[in-house]
Amino acid sequence: MHMTDSVALPPSTPLQKRVLVVAIVASFIAILDGFVVNLALPAIGRELGGGLAIQQWVVDAYLLTLGALILVAGSLSDHFGRARILKWGLAGFAVTSVMCGLAWTGEILVVSRALQGIAGALLVPSSLAMIITSFSGPAQSKAIGQWSGWTSAAAIVGPLIGGVAVDLLSWRVIFFINVIPAVAIWPMLAGLRSSDAARDRSKRIDYPGAVLAMVGLGGPVYAFIEQGRMGWSSAQVWVPLVVGVVAMVLFLWHEARTAEPMLPLRLFTIRNFGWGNIATLAIYAGISLGFFVLGIYLQQVGGMGATLAGMALLPGTVILMLSASYFGGLAGKYGPRWFMTVGPLLCGAGFLMSLSVQEPLNYWTQVLPGQIVFGIGLATLVAPLTAAILGAVPPEEAGIGSAVNNAVARIAGLISIAFAGVIVGPVFTRQGLYNALVVTAGLFLIGAVASAVGIRNPPREAAAPVGEPDAASDDGGPAGQRS
Repeated sequence: MHMTDSVALPPSTPLQKRVLVVAIVASFIAILDGFVVNLALPAIGRELGGGLAIQQWVVDAYLLTLGALILVAGSLSDHFGRARILKWGLAGFAVTSVMCGLAWTGEILVVSRALQGIAGALLVPSSLAMIITSFSGPAQSKAIGQWSGWTSAAAIVGPLIGGVAVDLLSWRVIFFINVIPAVAIWPMLAGLRSSDAARDRSKRIDYPGAVLAMVGLGGPVYAFIEQGRMGWSSAQVWVPLVVGVVAMVLFLWHEARTAEPMLPLRLFTIRNFGWGNIATLAIYAGISLGFFVLGIYLQQVGGMGATLAGMALLPGTVILMLSASYFGGLAGKYGPRWFMTVGPLLCGAGFLMSLSVQEPLNYWTQVLPGQIVFGIGLATLVAPLTAAILGAVPPEEAGIGSAVNNAVARIAGLISIAFAGVIVGPVFTRQGLYNALVVTAGLFLIGAVASAVGIRNPPREAAAPVGEPDAASDDGGPAGQRS
């Protein structure tokens, strides 16, 4: 990622520096908690019980509320003020993190994670909105790049924090540590309240849309997670499934008719935005499913400790951090289409290479080569994907465009992990891992086909020259935050 620009920029004001620090820290802890828990799942299962279903819910409860509410949170920040919503989000995140750390049953932990996701949804769009309103021109692109680069680091330190905490202390520590950064930036955030614009009382918040989205996502997710325990014939499975499908249909109908929707469906009529989000849905479903099952397998079947498993899954993310801006520059010159096509194919090939996994596990020959190929593929597609999606919408709608793409990626992870029990089976085995790896590769293939068919390169004269920094090649946007 670029940390300097090729043109001189005026120095940031003290207010802008505080905004950037607050925005980075607030988003960092929200994104971190989407990653840090994965390698703690076996330890959570050993202590609290509940099997694979509880492990799925610990991840999906957070993603459900975060994904469903991240869009309406943008409306809340417009209505009540960015700094005020960030204060609510930080306070809520600290409290719910303590609740997660103190949970004495699997069910209490799942409820606490759902509440934590609500607080997290208040952090990400509000922090990006503060940057957009506090910076302009090239300085804004640089600030967004710095924000995205630092929040991308959450993907690197997340597994390490989770693994070290589990092996040396307790899985509960991964939640308690959230309180430290929240308290640290609280005084700075309090000083930013005066920068909030006056409340626009003409703006309406799409509460019905938020409720319908929660039910529409939650019903099917509950059904697919619990079917392994109860079976499809159980009313406790098929009733939530039907209710969820009906709610999702009503959600789309409502969003098409309401004056101020939280999900502007008209954006999907823009070719690169619509097809780019289809690719996002498939690609990030593959990433979430692949790392969910691989992380559990390395510990529960492969016998690795949590710290070692965290380090084992780092190569792809390290490659992404080192080379994403290079591929962003190439995509700026040649257009994003074929990078978005080849990248997912490499990602899928990387996971297929792990079909060589046997017992006893040999990480160096059975896992590492595939992770390297996956990392090259991820670096190839991340910045072009962001550039294609955010470059397709008008600049004044970049905020909502980014929020929609963030929500799509979170929902992709939510759905794919809900299906994990169906794919893997009730007991985690090597064959279950193989099944998940094949499905993961299939999802990446769908992302590649959607990119090849749907994405169109901008006219050559509109593309940025190689080496010229922009928000996309700074690994910006949601794609840069989740890897």
